Amino acid sequence: MENGFKTAFLLTLLTLLLMFLGHFFGGSSGMLLALVIAAVLNFVSYFYSDKIALAMYRAQPVTREQLPRAYATVERLTQKIGLPMPKIYVIPSESPNAFATGRDPKHAAVAVTQGILNLLNDEELEGVLAHELGHVNNRDILISSVAATLAGAITYAAHMGRWAMIFGGMERGDRDREGGGLSALLMLILAPIAAVLIQLWVSRTREYEADATGAHFTGNPYALASALSKLDAYSRRIPMAATPSTAHLFIIQPLLGVNFGNLFSTHPPVAQRIERLTGRPAL
Repeated sequence: MENGFKTAFLLTLLTLLLMFLGHFFGGSSGMLLALVIAAVLNFVSYFYSDKIALAMYRAQPVTREQLPRAYATVERLTQKIGLPMPKIYVIPSESPNAFATGRDPKHAAVAVTQGILNLLNDEELEGVLAHELGHVNNRDILISSVAATLAGAITYAAHMGRWAMIFGGMERGDRDREGGGLSALLMLILAPIAAVLIQLWVSRTREYEADATGAHFTGNPYALASALSKLDAYSRRIPMAATPSTAHLFIIQPLLGVNFGNLFSTHPPVAQRIERLTGRPAL
């Protein structure tokens, strides 16, 4: 119920925000256009965001015969939990990472990189896959997809506002141009920040919850803690190129080339996640 409310809230926020921006830059006709765009974005984010995320990272579907180790682990866990078997994908990247996506447990997908398969032992891989199934079980996957769409839409609207400010300013008087330009400039600054805050609100708490759920599924929190420690270390050695709007999907935050400290991180610090899992500080 809580995650369903969050999803509805984010979709409503997306619609209202785009309508506000449309009215601000284009009046009544702009607001109507923004409403149409919001409807399309809501539809796409609900039904196709998983396919977009998988295609973005060139994830390929695999069968039991192609990837027996991961497939058997997921099958065993889903039978134990009572979840439908998700589709399994492999991302052709040596950077160790994984994510789950989809709009509900019946339409879920779990993607792992080639790097994570090479790095982790069986117990650690089970911990990671249980974590991703925790996202599926907690219905985080739809929230994550909507948050990614919302973050991208806000940033895109900010770019559109920049052009509206440039061309709109040519047709107004100096006083209107100064006031409107200042408001538009403020919107350009605040919009990307709002996108980041939305991702933080969604992803930080859900990682803790998925860690706890995954550890409960396996009964072995130390395996997941060990996996997180390895993933954190090796992902720094072999960075994974990821877009800011999808970085929150992964079990370990990909390095985006910009470091603002923990404030703008889409994930909680790995040391804190390990401490919550094991009850003692990470080494």
